[in-house]
Amino acid sequence: MKTLVRHWVALCILTCGVSAAAKEFTIVTIDAPGAAAASGFGTEGIAISPSSVITGLYAGYSKAMHAYVRTPDGAITTFDAPGAATTSDQSPFPTVGASPGTYAVGMDTAGRVTGYVIDTSNVGHSYLRTPDGAVTMFDVPGAGTGSGQGTFAGSLNTTGAISGNYIDSDGVWHGFLRASDGAITRFDAPGAGKGAGQGTMGGWAQCINAAGAIAGYYVDGNNVNHGFLRAPDGTITGFEAPGAGTGDGQGTFVWAINPAGAITGTYVDGNNVYHGVLRTADGNFIIFDVPGAGTASGQGTQGEGIDPSGAITGYYTDASGVSHGFVRAHHGAITEFDAPDAGTATGQGTFPMTNNPGDTITGFYVDSNGVWHGFVRK
Repeated sequence: MKTLVRHWVALCILTCGVSAAAKEFTIVTIDAPGAAAASGFGTEGIAISPSSVITGLYAGYSKAMHAYVRTPDGAITTFDAPGAATTSDQSPFPTVGASPGTYAVGMDTAGRVTGYVIDTSNVGHSYLRTPDGAVTMFDVPGAGTGSGQGTFAGSLNTTGAISGNYIDSDGVWHGFLRASDGAITRFDAPGAGKGAGQGTMGGWAQCINAAGAIAGYYVDGNNVNHGFLRAPDGTITGFEAPGAGTGDGQGTFVWAINPAGAITGTYVDGNNVYHGVLRTADGNFIIFDVPGAGTASGQGTQGEGIDPSGAITGYYTDASGVSHGFVRAHHGAITEFDAPDAGTATGQGTFPMTNNPGDTITGFYVDSNGVWHGFVRK
């Protein structure tokens, strides 16, 4: 699970003021039934469909993750995929990926959901869930069967193709594409490292578009991160955001691609500050920083989702370590927002994840008591 997961010709540095919102938006809190209301527990909104159906995950008092689907009228259906562990001995948030249970990460226009489970042996297995609740489980050949290994689906397009990652028995990450007929293609970005914790990662909520292009990032042998684009024909192109750092844990991280092939994410510079990235469909870069973003290590701007028009949503972390949401319109104007009950202490705030063509956004916020809540901004 992502905590906060890449030489092109032209560079455009865009400095934008904060725009006035073109219309009034409301923010509605999402608390899944069964979500624990205590620090380190709660609900996340992860993916949103064009019709504003939302999927995500929540942590109950058993300390395991569970998944949910929320329809636009607010009705929530919870589910656990087969084989998921249902208890844990650690607080689930913010170290989400370390907790057992069911993770819902990607959703398509038809309401199908993909994600993964972590079983009682701490091994990942992936699933596809249809709107009627039928679940198909799958594992990528070559995925490891030890603790922390396995198959981790994350993104689903309109044809039913799924992209994700698997971790082998040596702890190395690899990308995969599962076609709608179940056929699996494994891939590695050129230059990806071959040590534990290194490799190819392409499985967040908006990492595959309708044409089958996959965007993601890879970690090289020096633990530096780089972006990549895998074309539908399997050709992989690596890239670096201008200004990306070259130290351990620095570099370029890619989180989303839209139907036109525009990509967003973030890069970490040599001072460990985050900056928003837009890579246009023709391979040019626009780097952006939200006004108010902090400039110290661990602070800055992170692009998370991108809609068909090129509008980007994400969050920025200010000088006090508090995070705030933003939307960057395709013409560059930036609007900031906060969930009304978001906390104002370090590590708290508002964290948008994905957006849809209707300017609707889902994500989560952390309140003043350290409880996580999903939200929809519409």
